[in-house]
Amino acid sequence: MKTNHKIYNILLCVCAIGLLTYSGCKKYANPPAIYEDLKPLSAGQRKILVISIDGLTGSELQTVAPTNITTLQKNAKYSYNTLKTASDAAGWVSMLTGTSFVKHQISTDNFERAAGSGVDEHAPIVSYRNVFDYITQYKSVKTAFVTPWANLRNYMKNADFAPVVATDIAVKDSTVSILNSQTGLGTIFVNFREVEAAGANGGYVATNDNYKNAIVKADEYVGNILTALKARKNYANEDWLVILTSNHGGSSANPTNGFTLVYNPAFKPFELKKSGFNPVLFSTNTSRAVTPNDNGLYDVGDTKSITVQMETKFNSTNVYYPTFFGKSTNLNGSTITGWQWGHYGDQFSVTVGGSANGGSGKLQVNTTTAPGTDWHTLTMSINTTVNAQGAASARTLKLYVDGNLEATSDILSRKSLTTTEVLRVGHRTGDSDTPTPFYGANLAFFNVALSDAVIKANVGLKDITKHPNYNNLVGFWPMDEGTEGTFFNKAPVGYNMSLSGVYNWANLGNAYPPGTTPEPITSSLSIPSTVSDVSALTLYWMKINILPDFGFDGKPYLKNFELEFLK
Repeated sequence: MKTNHKIYNILLCVCAIGLLTYSGCKKYANPPAIYEDLKPLSAGQRKILVISIDGLTGSELQTVAPTNITTLQKNAKYSYNTLKTASDAAGWVSMLTGTSFVKHQISTDNFERAAGSGVDEHAPIVSYRNVFDYITQYKSVKTAFVTPWANLRNYMKNADFAPVVATDIAVKDSTVSILNSQTGLGTIFVNFREVEAAGANGGYVATNDNYKNAIVKADEYVGNILTALKARKNYANEDWLVILTSNHGGSSANPTNGFTLVYNPAFKPFELKKSGFNPVLFSTNTSRAVTPNDNGLYDVGDTKSITVQMETKFNSTNVYYPTFFGKSTNLNGSTITGWQWGHYGDQFSVTVGGSANGGSGKLQVNTTTAPGTDWHTLTMSINTTVNAQGAASARTLKLYVDGNLEATSDILSRKSLTTTEVLRVGHRTGDSDTPTPFYGANLAFFNVALSDAVIKANVGLKDITKHPNYNNLVGFWPMDEGTEGTFFNKAPVGYNMSLSGVYNWANLGNAYPPGTTPEPITSSLSIPSTVSDVSALTLYWMKINILPDFGFDGKPYLKNFELEFLK
């Protein structure tokens, strides 16, 4: 016998209105109809238990190796390096909405989006639905959310059960009570907070007894909860997915990478990690990465000297004037302010101008070497000499390919290159050219003009901290996170870059750029772990289609392992 779940959902909503027990159907698009064979109860009703141990760092969990979590790993997909988030609230919102911080932009404890915090200040603000909303729309199950954090409990006020608790032991006791009494429960999220609090006294390291003891106690509570789960009256007819994770490692003010463990008795162990080189393919007129607000750090002005370097790999040599990187206004005839890199007829080219600041307009400088479709290191330096009065007396633009000087030009007449435009990688908003597909890696921004010798000697440097001008580095983005929407800045100072538009994370395998240290490729699967995966895994396990308009960044990566649990 087959059943149409879409029709069933509609009929259920209509019946509920007729009984006057439901105030109205939510006007959300239903997923496409799913026809599946009805299975006997012995096949297992899929259900979800998520436990977040806030502030638990993946590396320290691995060091402590508490009993229950270590035992679960034998039947789990796991990571001790789950990508960090911006704060306590940011991690939880990503976990519950399936979206990265760059989308939801919620990081403060009031769980409200900060005004003016988006990548595009003119774009409409989007509010993302939480995972319980999807579950109760498409499944006739109960939900529970147990946390001692009042603000988080209020954020998840659509849970069927949300007991008011103040301590981790109360969280454990309430969770056990719900598991014991609620047969219709389909999804429960549980939040422990005392590990993070313990780390504030002595550090978020296993050598801090406060932190270590809190981890061991949280692990004990995990064991208590799993015992209650397996003692459920109908447990033999249920198929539970258990997800253990943290909203981040460390503190809310200084988060580090966390951990994730996805458990089911049928699973074989597999470490979730990035395999091979995983850059972004910039290929559309909307795909870009920007620094939304750099407080002038990357502004060139009329007296600054800089060096900017990026390793690039183009997918095509048949191009017609596409720009792919810069900090400039649109090029309108000969009018431009700022600087931008272009791929002009398979040449590396830089265009500069100071039209808005009383300087000359467009100056285009080209290299002679064609980048082709292999990895190449492209470098631009602007060297400014300042006189005793503080004004620029000489200014030189230089271009390099793979450390070799290819072009030199006097740009003093351009005057100031200052612009309010953001530093961006990818197609510039409003440009009419056709973008060329390309990958970028190891983008470095120095606040000094490096010498020819230093540039040449450090092409392909695999440890940026060993660069002789490391202290002049104000931005370094490896650009190979492999997931979500942020290029993390690894320089001593500077800002992250936010991704937007239509872009794709790629897996280039062992096609590493010159400045990236190759790692052994142990699997054909590249699965970096993020907290936004929790929502995607939850809907996947509950057999709810994840539609494009959900806006998910998280990935339901369990579909790669279905041979283990789909019999």
